[in-house]
Amino acid sequence: MRSVADFYRDCLAIVGQQPELDVQLADAVGCVLAEDVEAPFDLPVADLAGCDGYAVRSADLEGARPEAPVVLPVTEEVRAGEVDPAALVPGAAIRIASGAPIPSGADAVIALDFTDHGLARVAVRTQPAVGENIRRKAEDVEEGRIVLRRGTRVGARQVALLAGVGRSRVLVHPRPRVVIISIGDEIVEPGRRARPGTVFDANGHALSTAVADAGAQTFRVAAVPDERQILRQTIEDQLVRADLIVTTGGISYGSGDTVREVLGALGTVRFDNVAAWPGHILGVGTVGTSASGDQASGPGGEAGGTLTGGGIPGGASDGSDGEGTPIFCLPGDPVSAQVCFEVYVRPALRHMQGWSVLNRPSVQARVDRSWYSPRGRREFVRVRLSGDPRSGYQAKVMGAPSSLLLSALAESNALAVVPEDVTNVRSGDALRCLVLD
Repeated sequence: MRSVADFYRDCLAIVGQQPELDVQLADAVGCVLAEDVEAPFDLPVADLAGCDGYAVRSADLEGARPEAPVVLPVTEEVRAGEVDPAALVPGAAIRIASGAPIPSGADAVIALDFTDHGLARVAVRTQPAVGENIRRKAEDVEEGRIVLRRGTRVGARQVALLAGVGRSRVLVHPRPRVVIISIGDEIVEPGRRARPGTVFDANGHALSTAVADAGAQTFRVAAVPDERQILRQTIEDQLVRADLIVTTGGISYGSGDTVREVLGALGTVRFDNVAAWPGHILGVGTVGTSASGDQASGPGGEAGGTLTGGGIPGGASDGSDGEGTPIFCLPGDPVSAQVCFEVYVRPALRHMQGWSVLNRPSVQARVDRSWYSPRGRREFVRVRLSGDPRSGYQAKVMGAPSSLLLSALAESNALAVVPEDVTNVRSGDALRCLVLD
């Protein structure tokens, strides 16, 4: 039986980071940068007006107030985009648009709100401070400075900065394409009429949502029956578009569980009993490789993070040998499948995308009840967290820990982690909780 730490390590080792890809800004959204982005010029490139108003010398407006405005002649108008505007002479004002270059001789911009909006002459009702409403050259970005670092996720704010420094393309780790395959004769699509012995495909829909939430592209395949030829053909058909395949169901030891036999002919996938609850039978490996007589033995060693205990020295492996498509085989029970996704698959997806932090955040919380935890297994229990960092967190256990209840999972916002050596959890005990929401 493999430990959670060892299996976690296997999952990270079987996937590599997505190869760097040069893409347009629109295609970079949601991806992680694979390069440091350096500013090619100052931003702003010159001193600019921070608002519509008048470029002035502050000393010329000494004593200006609402009841005694100072009147200045307006000698020029400067618009945004102009280069080398006329100089401001003492005792005058230049009308200026927001974003326009500051004329030499001016040391402030008086906003329109404090004037009478005059064209030939302007009455100013207050004295501005030196530098008021002026955006100084390079106050935002200095030429040569790294403005976005490798590992940053690209969103709207990052796109604004990239475009602002003139970048139309950028190197990223592209979003992985993940194919979800639910397996079982009994599975039917939600919305169809239920029949005795059938269950609706909760896994396909839930895992597709979880994959998208993790930042990857998702492709859900209609449920596949426990028929070897159909399953094999389905997997082979998906290899052309998949960076990762996730299956659910069909991995137990029953005669109808076909995944082991099919994958044995398609690649090298290792199936293990893992010291965890829920989800104690799992598979990981690659498909599309030449099958061998022996199953691949995953790398050992300790894995890291809250889930596995200890850190991952130097981060995850650089991935497999480059042959075949990684595949994760999860249980068919919907609660088990979602828990296993959070523990093993989501960190692997984040590694593929270039994230440095792979696991969900965690907090320590006190549970509200007692229960027996399976001996020798790391248990992940559905809880609802409340509280705050100052007063501490409480974890309300949702449903019986030993029961795999979808309703309890839907009401939870965290997973409490019970170590392998703990069998009796008591009310008030503090457990590490993986925060889902």
